[in-house]
Amino acid sequence: MLDFTAQYAAFQRRDPAWDGIVFVAVKTTGVYCRPVCRARTPLARNVRFYGSAASAERAGFRPCLRCRPEAAPFCPAWKGTRTTVERALALIEDGALDRGNVQALAERLGIGARHLSRLFAEHLEASPLQVALSLRVQRAKRLIDGSDAPLSVVAQRAGFSSARRMNAAFAKLYGRSPISLRRRRPHGVTMQ
Repeated sequence: MLDFTAQYAAFQRRDPAWDGIVFVAVKTTGVYCRPVCRARTPLARNVRFYGSAASAERAGFRPCLRCRPEAAPFCPAWKGTRTTVERALALIEDGALDRGNVQALAERLGIGARHLSRLFAEHLEASPLQVALSLRVQRAKRLIDGSDAPLSVVAQRAGFSSARRMNAAFAKLYGRSPISLRRRRPHGVTMQ
């Protein structure tokens, strides 16, 4: 770690090279900031430097509401709302919307259902339910192509609540039934 004088000089310049590497805490306000924060530069005697947001918080400082130090580079929040969408996608892939609803998914993420829907619209141009349906259809298609399991079993394994729901999804997406896709397999080829 560099000495205090070098760190304070970088802080005065609002040097972006230090962003995410050093956090600046101000004793008089009890707030810690990123070195690029546009707040007025405090006197050197009121400043402490920390190597992480966690160490500043452990010392009793709270994050600045202006520069959001928890969103500094190399912090998970740096990716912004994309991180929340990625977490939601992982949960959907694991079947969160096969067994639950958007409200329950949003609660697991610590946000509201409407906000989650807005984030999906912004980042994916689709709703969480549309994404879940697409994943179910993809899973079902792989199972149809790769096994001779009955369609009711395929529907269940793919996350559909019934074979009827799977049939409707396939009709909408492919314009045909799941069984017609299975029939397209060359004769004499069986799958285990």
